[in-house]
Amino acid sequence: MIKIGILGDIGSGKSFVAKSFGYPVFNADDEVAKMYKKSRVCFLKLKKILPKYIKTFPIDKTELTNAILNNKNSIKKIIKIVHPLIRKKMNLFLLKNKKKKLVILDIPLLLESKIKNKNMILVFVDAKKADISERLSKRKGFNIKILKRLKEIQLPLDYKKRKSRYIIKNFYTKKIVRKRVKTVLRKILK
Repeated sequence: MIKIGILGDIGSGKSFVAKSFGYPVFNADDEVAKMYKKSRVCFLKLKKILPKYIKTFPIDKTELTNAILNNKNSIKKIIKIVHPLIRKKMNLFLLKNKKKKLVILDIPLLLESKIKNKNMILVFVDAKKADISERLSKRKGFNIKILKRLKEIQLPLDYKKRKSRYIIKNFYTKKIVRKRVKTVLRKILK
């Protein structure tokens, strides 16, 4: 099984590119959202380390936002709880799709959380800052302060770009981006 890890800035279009490959996608952001809604285990662990903020189940995103904005260390505490749970979900996804030729891992902190292994092919999604800003402004509940906190824990984009085998420019129409994805896919499957 070929594993493709998708890298790029927040709002660069990683999820769109991941889906464009046409193979099973593990989307960590979607899994985290589901976990906040359904996992009592996650809730209890977060409540234990952030009792001042986490009070309701399902987990209320405003509680998480307040925790992150009011205490710089909260994001690291949340990651310590959430990442092992997401890693388990990813392993189940890989097991479920073990017969597939290729899978896509759309995991925002792929390199930071040391999920990448030496056989994984990294694809960097490059986008213009103006396009990213426009996309982010359209997101429900977007918060610039949270974005800044997230960027503090991420590796530099230049580093991620250098580590990637392929770069897909998301500067154009969806049709052109899909074409570029297909070109990269052909090279990978050679």
